Amino acid sequence: MPRQVDHADRRRIVAEAVCELADEHGLEGVTLRDVAARAQVSMGAVQRCFRTKEEMLVFALGHIGERIGSRVRARLVRSPAQSAATALGHAATEVALLREEHRAEARVWLAFVAQAAVSEALAGTLKASYAALEESFAGLVAEALEDPARTVPVDPRREARTLLALADGLTAHVLIGHLTPRAAQDVLDAHLTALFTD
Repeated sequence: MPRQVDHADRRRIVAEAVCELADEHGLEGVTLRDVAARAQVSMGAVQRCFRTKEEMLVFALGHIGERIGSRVRARLVRSPAQSAATALGHAATEVALLREEHRAEARVWLAFVAQAAVSEALAGTLKASYAALEESFAGLVAEALEDPARTVPVDPRREARTLLALADGLTAHVLIGHLTPRAAQDVLDAHLTALFTD
């Protein structure tokens, strides 16, 4: 009796192989042949999972985005004692991928961001990811700034966009060695402190 293949599991294995190769060589170093070898499956198996290389890359981007997103969502779940500002700070740190254990993810994420500049399919996936994060961040900013005595008006959506752009920029600055992870965290913390100080 032929062995049953779990296609969802096979697609995840292929996505992991794509991410490993992208981490090592950038997306330009990702070929179907290398992905098949890394995933320890045949080229035919990869092609049965994905009709094109672009489809494979879009799935891999969604895969890594889901890993990052699940950590962010976990940070957004607050205990009664945790403020919206604290939850936002934790979530922004997750998005910035500043910790050493997330350095490979940071390299892969930025490789996909760069490729999305010339790939509508990747850009669409990224836009959807950023839109979801923006929605969550804007809600937390609005909640943290509910104080009616606040004298400086703040647009929560604009601040959410600023925070996401800052997080991505800090990721890039750490990866190229312009900032240390600690210095990048200090920049992020200073921005949040200024945002919530009236």
